[in-house]
This record gives sequence, C-alpha cells and structure tokens, in this order.
Amino acid sequence: MQQIENYILSCMPKLGVNKLRELVRLVYEIQKRDRISLPEILPFEKNLSFETAKKQLLQKRYPVNFKTTARDRFYLPKLDLDPSLKADLTPRPFYPHTIYIETGAEQMPLTQRVRQRFPKATFLEWDGKMQVGEKNFSRRLETLVIHREKYDFLKPCPCSCAAACCGYNLINLGFGCRFECEYCFLQQYQNLHAVLLPANVEEFLQKIDHVAFRKGPFDRPRIGSGEFTDSLVFDDLTHYSEMLVPFFRQRPHLQFEFKTKSTQVEELLKIGGQKNIVISWSVNSEYITKNAEHFTPPLAARLHSACEVAKAGYRLGFHFDPVIIYEGYQEDYARTVEHMADVLPQDKIAWISVGTLRFSRELKKMMETRFPDNTLLNGEFLLDFDGKMRYSDIQRLEVYRFLIPLLRKTFPKAYVYLCMEDPVIVQKIH
Repeated sequence: MQQIENYILSCMPKLGVNKLRELVRLVYEIQKRDRISLPEILPFEKNLSFETAKKQLLQKRYPVNFKTTARDRFYLPKLDLDPSLKADLTPRPFYPHTIYIETGAEQMPLTQRVRQRFPKATFLEWDGKMQVGEKNFSRRLETLVIHREKYDFLKPCPCSCAAACCGYNLINLGFGCRFECEYCFLQQYQNLHAVLLPANVEEFLQKIDHVAFRKGPFDRPRIGSGEFTDSLVFDDLTHYSEMLVPFFRQRPHLQFEFKTKSTQVEELLKIGGQKNIVISWSVNSEYITKNAEHFTPPLAARLHSACEVAKAGYRLGFHFDPVIIYEGYQEDYARTVEHMADVLPQDKIAWISVGTLRFSRELKKMMETRFPDNTLLNGEFLLDFDGKMRYSDIQRLEVYRFLIPLLRKTFPKAYVYLCMEDPVIVQKIH
C-alpha cells in the first residue's frame, strides 16, 4: 500500500488525504485484478489533476458499468489491511480449547455430550454476559459456548430491506461455523468470536404451535435453520436433527429445511425422512467451491449425501447462492447443473433458489483483509437499492436469464425462485 501511495504522490504531490485515499483504493483493486505495474495503471502526466486521474481509474476498474453508473454508487473506502487478521487455512479438526457452560445448562444432554467429546478442553462457567473468545475471527473455533437461548430462537427471515420476500421463517440453531467461505457474512457480523450452541431447543419447539407463520409463495409455511451457522455441520455433536425431524413429522402443515454445505447426514439417515422435511445444499461452480469455500466438501460429495437422504424419505432443496461472475462462469455453472441432473432424483427436489453475490460495505473490508488473495472482489460491485454491494442490474439480469431458464428446463418439477433480489429484477425474470 505504501508503494501505491508513494507512486500516486509522485504523480500528484499536492493531493489531500481523502483524494489520495480514493486513488489508492482504485489503484490497489486494479493492480490486484490485472497484475500490471503502477505506470501501466496510472501513466505519469505533467499537471495531472485528481478529477482526470479518478476518471481514468474508474474506467479501468469498472469497464462494464462506468458509463451507465452514477458516481455515488462506486464505493471507495480507505484501504486498511491488517495482516494479523488473515484467515488461517490450515486444515484442522474441530476441538475447542475452552468451553463455557452457561449457568443452568450444566446437566443438559448437549453439555454431557460436549464433556465426553472434548475431555482435554478447559471447562468454565458462563454467566451469559461475559465476553469470551479471541477478537480474531479466525480463532473462533478455539472457544465453544453451550448456552440457554432466551430471545432469538424463532423469527422471520431478515430479508434485505426492500428486497422481494419469500416468506421464510428461521430457527436459530447456533452461531458460528467450521467452514471458511470467503463471502460469509459472519466474519463481519459475529462479535462473539466463538461457536455458540443452544442446549434448550426443546423449550422453543413447544412455542411453534402458537406462532402464525408467513407462507410466502409456497403451499405451506417454510421454517429453516442455517442463518448463523450451517444446519448440519455440528449435528454429530448436537443431535438437533433427532429432535427436529420427529417434531415436524407430526406437523405436515409446516415445512422444515436443514440448509447445509456439509455431509453430516448420519443422524438424518438413522431417523428417516418425511415429505415436509427438506434437506438442502448450497451449491456453486467447482471453481468457487475449490477456491472460495474452504474446508467444505466438493460438489460430488454433497450430491451423494443428497441422494442418500432422498432414499431415506426426505425431499431436497438447492441454493445457487451466491452466484459469482468471472470469466467462464456460465460454462462452469452449467456443468454444476448437468452434474446435478445426472445423479439426483428429480421428483424429490422441492425448490431451487438463485442469488448473486452481495455483501455489506463492512464485509468488503473484512474479506480483503482476511483473504488478500481472493478473486471474488475483482467483480464490479456497486452500492445498490438495499445499501449492499451488488453487481449491476445488467450483470445480475445476465446471470438470471442464463441460469433460471436452465434450472427450470432441467428440473421442471422444482420451484425455482430468486433470493433477496430487487422486486424490479424479479418481475423482469418472471
């Protein structure tokens, strides 16, 4: 970064702090994407002005959208990289060093399983208020908290402001994940850097019969887990599925969805399925899975698990979310669809959602700090209708006009829909 600053100041020695910040940001992103020298990015010109330099750099950084985009939609924050926060991508088993047990949860079954699974960990009592864990998000797996959830167990999906809503309802089955997906919002959202698992799920299930759920465009209300964690990644420890499957099996007027990237389906297979219980997988192109979804099973493994749970009586769901634009992405996503069609039982697929990569402004800075070699942020992201960073309308429509018809043709019995998208875009696709 210092090298970039020095070069820009050599071209324009009288730049103020804020103007320098914007140009450093643009030069950094261009150099990271294109791997070219500083003089190639910003050639030296005598009496070069800030306005001219910024226009040249914006054209190079946003070649697809520069001519059609208002200038206030280009987000140019201060470049502030902290090497100490870089993600640790060394494979390792999940074995927390310190485990906190909230007062009142000492004798619960989950607590007993945790004590048996991690006998070498240090166990401490937790009052529900004390800050625990390291400040570095990459060290969150070193700390586990078993607690009694009191407030945030059941709620409507917090869909993006002004986005088209599908009426989803959420059960909170934990906070934190073993996987290290470069786009995960938890790395910016999670302020307690630990894995939290509720020990009192049964208490909250008792409240479900008294709740008026949203239904959305589906024939029954949909309830799902997986907002703040992967639904199944800890299931071998929590055994939540042992409680949830029998509970919802007795309530056919509701649909419950386990949303996952994992292959932890052993407990599900033991219990046996029901048509109103959907096991869904997040899927992507092989390139994105390999390079940006660290520690996750490959597509073939996810689809194998999907076939196994389908045989056991569950229905299936899939989420192409986030779809990421890069050179050759259409061919890669088409291969994912083809692979799915080759192995999956089509009559068992309930729904497929599609959404393009989107993220908050704060998450952008966290992503580039934790994954300095990422390629996800090379795309042309703009401030959009909900305050998030998104591809332009033109680019998103290109994705949907390619992928939605392909999915509907390949899986005609599945309900295919857009997730957290601008209603104007939804209308144009439908």
